[in-house]
Amino acid sequence: MADTQAVIPASILRNLADKLYEKRKNAALEVEGIVKQLAVAGDHERVTAVINLLTSEFALSPQANHRKGGLIGLAAVTVGLTAEAAQHLEQIVPPVLDSFSDQDSRVRYYACEALYNIAKVVRGDLIVFFNQIFDALCKLSADSDGNVQSAAHLLDRLVKDIVTESDQFSIEEFIPLLRERMNVLNPYVRQFLVGWITVLDSVPDIDMLGFLPDFLDGLFNMLSDSSHEIRQQADSALSEFLQEIKNSPSVDYGRMAEILVQRAASPDEFTRLTAITWINEFVKLGGDQLVPYYADILGAILPCISDKEEKIRVVARETNEELRVIKADPAAEGFDIESILSIARRQLSSEQDATRIEALHWIRTLLARYRVEVISFLDDIFHTLLKALSDPSDEVVLLVLEVHACIARDDPHFNRLVLFLVQNFRADHTLLEKRGALIIRRLCVLLDAERVYRELSSILEREANLDFASVMVQALNLILLTSSELAELRSLLKQSLVNAAGKDLFVSLYSSWCHSPMATISLCLLAQAYQHASSVIQSLVEEDITAKFLVQLDKLIRLLETPVFTYLRLQVHTSCNLSS
Repeated sequence: MADTQAVIPASILRNLADKLYEKRKNAALEVEGIVKQLAVAGDHERVTAVINLLTSEFALSPQANHRKGGLIGLAAVTVGLTAEAAQHLEQIVPPVLDSFSDQDSRVRYYACEALYNIAKVVRGDLIVFFNQIFDALCKLSADSDGNVQSAAHLLDRLVKDIVTESDQFSIEEFIPLLRERMNVLNPYVRQFLVGWITVLDSVPDIDMLGFLPDFLDGLFNMLSDSSHEIRQQADSALSEFLQEIKNSPSVDYGRMAEILVQRAASPDEFTRLTAITWINEFVKLGGDQLVPYYADILGAILPCISDKEEKIRVVARETNEELRVIKADPAAEGFDIESILSIARRQLSSEQDATRIEALHWIRTLLARYRVEVISFLDDIFHTLLKALSDPSDEVVLLVLEVHACIARDDPHFNRLVLFLVQNFRADHTLLEKRGALIIRRLCVLLDAERVYRELSSILEREANLDFASVMVQALNLILLTSSELAELRSLLKQSLVNAAGKDLFVSLYSSWCHSPMATISLCLLAQAYQHASSVIQSLVEEDITAKFLVQLDKLIRLLETPVFTYLRLQVHTSCNLSS
């Protein structure tokens, strides 16, 4: 201590701790001159002693003015050393960095000023302390004192300049620091972080794109910030990265896809739009690399197809079509049909028609391409598909039937479909009443009317609930007699008495049509089995005349006047003329 004071007079040391800035400044200039002479003489031992004095007696002093003097003194030492300052930085910089967290805002201010002056001298040699400096600047960017913030901004700009011109900066060591802070909500810190990301990305030798997955989520988080400026800065950074991705030969799409999928469900509209736009580009660019993420991406796209914002709907639909075009090998690593089916099944519960419709299109597409694999997971989706037959949208119901028809090409699945359909009609009479005709007619088109009617008749023949069996048969009979889709089936039945196939069909239906006398009579008249029809009619004399009976009788009479029974009326007319 005494030796050091011999180098630096006591008067200078007193002024260095003075409460007046001008005295401290002048004292620092004198310290600078003394150190410069020591450096010229090569007396680095005494330089070290000076630094130790400034640290222990000033920078670490409990008195604020001493700490201020210590900081300005350490900066003066660095200026005095100039080119030889690098060998003393391990002593000079740590106490300055410690002062960034000082309770006194003026000390923090002088710490910024000191490090600024140190950095101007040593430039790239300061990089070894970069992590500590970055951490300090990050905190000071949100300092409660405006003057400290301003000083920190000046220092920050200088450090950025030093980093961009240095070949010693390690991006690998920096990224963990950045990642840890990306979800901080403070607006000043967010601006600080985006500023660093933008600057580093502009340096050709620094590959920020390669580390984008480490901080992408944080940037997306900033898109919903309450500050317009922060949203704009984050959007600008993201736009630049997306452009780089388009021009890059190798990108880690997978890790980023996971982030984008989460962000596509954000409550913030702009965030959703940005995420779905990125996903759209990824699907176009990534191709097979995205195979392991198909299910997750689909899970993000389908809800966006029904988004309240038109721009999002447009991009989501385009992305959906792009994704559907990609044909993956079912044996490809990561291609999980079960997961994709699970996503589509889950979206069948969406409140939005458009999403449910696209989910069905996906199930149908998967059936067309990977039938064997999809059928193996049928138990997971079959019940949901059956429930969808009660969907309020006719378009959804028709698509569900197409999917069912694809599944039911094989007899076991066909039998199961028809059986479950009957069970649904039994459980929900409203479904039969409101959708029964639509469902049956469409199935007859998709799966062959004769096959459908034979299977329905076989099931209803064994039906224990006679009231339901009667209602169901009446519905089937009405569809048979009035639907254009069943014209061929009616023609076959008309040949029942002369055609073996027609007779077999008549017998097949008759066993269940017996649940309804009026349906039985209609079937007999259609098949031109008039004698048997007459026998059935005569047997009805013994039946109790109920309101239901009269209603059915009225329906039969009305049906006899429809075009389907024109031939019957002609036959009766001809027979009457011949008799007269």
